[in-house]
Amino acid sequence: MPKSLAKVQKKVAKKKGNINSLHENSRDAQKLKKAGARSEKLDRLATARVKANLPHLKRVAYFQGAAKATTGPLEVEKIHNLIQSYLSRHDEELAELKSQRRPGRPSSSRGDLLKQFMTTEDREYIGGFWIPNMQDEGNLRVLREWNGEWTALNTFAFVRLSRNGLMQNSSFPPKGLS
Repeated sequence: MPKSLAKVQKKVAKKKGNINSLHENSRDAQKLKKAGARSEKLDRLATARVKANLPHLKRVAYFQGAAKATTGPLEVEKIHNLIQSYLSRHDEELAELKSQRRPGRPSSSRGDLLKQFMTTEDREYIGGFWIPNMQDEGNLRVLREWNGEWTALNTFAFVRLSRNGLMQNSSFPPKGLS
């Protein structure tokens, strides 16, 4: 049964006293190494999970700000305008990077990343852009009160809105074109 590092350290210290006086290859030292490696692995996985969820959190936070500015459910045209403004949020930075570049020089890695990110989001918009349902009053109320946590997103209703106006219900967390 895997144990946390703190529990293993406490148990070894209770039994041996000073943890620093353990033999290098003793059973207790091996337990401490395994528990430490497991703790590091869990920390790495947690930070990777947070990093992977960050774009979705930023997207929902953007639409939360738009929901706070409105009084009622939005029309499809207004939602399309919100999506267009969300997709163009990196245009200024990309233009600035392009103006700073000397003529004849290749684009910077940051510029390449921004272009790649923008084309990925544009392709998603063609197939169906994942957003909170902003046509439901109850969902808008929940969205306005959202605290910014990933775990609270499962209370929202999400939809996929494509560029041609097709809207379909979606699931949380977003998986492909669900």
